[in-house]
Amino acid sequence: MEIWLQQLVNALTIGGMYTLVAVGFTLFFGVLGLINFAHGEVFMFGAFVALTVSTAVIAAGMENALFIIVLMFVVSMTVSAALGVGMERVAFRPLRGLPPLLLLVTSLSIGIVIREAIKEFYPEGANPLAFFSPYSFDTFDIGNITISYTQAGLILLSILLVAGVYLLVTKTWLGRAMRATSEDVEAARMMGINVNRVIRDAFIIGSALGAAAGVMNGLYYQSIRFDMGWVMGVKGFTAAVIGGLGNVYGAVYGGYILALFEVLVVALVPNGSQYKDVFVFLILIGILVFRPSGLLGTPQTKVG
Repeated sequence: MEIWLQQLVNALTIGGMYTLVAVGFTLFFGVLGLINFAHGEVFMFGAFVALTVSTAVIAAGMENALFIIVLMFVVSMTVSAALGVGMERVAFRPLRGLPPLLLLVTSLSIGIVIREAIKEFYPEGANPLAFFSPYSFDTFDIGNITISYTQAGLILLSILLVAGVYLLVTKTWLGRAMRATSEDVEAARMMGINVNRVIRDAFIIGSALGAAAGVMNGLYYQSIRFDMGWVMGVKGFTAAVIGGLGNVYGAVYGGYILALFEVLVVALVPNGSQYKDVFVFLILIGILVFRPSGLLGTPQTKVG
């Protein structure tokens, strides 16, 4: 029992990351009908921004680890949100109304540009880089379960961020505007909603959440790579598909279900850690073939 509970803690930790990335996919698809495969690279970009912040602050003589971590999240989410706004304004807005395939290809192209820019221009960007994670080896026990302070903090933070998105979508004017835009763009315009602003705000929120997941990934695994965004993008997209693209609640379910499945594969399948990504692709293919609307979605899925 203790082993399974320990695996559950691991699933909750990585499930929070998958959920945050999946919510971004859901927002983009809900308000724009866009499957944004550059989102995985925003996740990676956010981690590198955080690494830059920690390196600069430590070099300046700051030794307060908690302050550095908070600053990493704040700066990374802010810079990545700005990146998301730039992508929407420069790359996606001019293509609205054109075939969805063009938007998809554009998102793939943007992702390649971001990934290769980090690889070529970031110092030692082609190599795995150590990530500032001061609490990874500090642990506490609940019964026979050992939890690191990093795991506990990441689980709590992911829950708070997801709860914040839930409240935003369900309780605020922006959330109502997003739901209206996802239902009918022209009707939303006639009701006085600034559709451009709503889509921009969706990119701000989605990109910031992706960056937060990137920082969490670095803190948990203690290293980052320039090419880690592609795999996380596929996993986030799979989580969103499991729950139903456009369904925020579905993205939450999908993220944690995918993480639990991945942890079980590692625990039960011989050499499962080598094949866990293969199983993720198999899940994605299976969902797209047998349940393309997802567990909580409908054939025409919208934000909500």
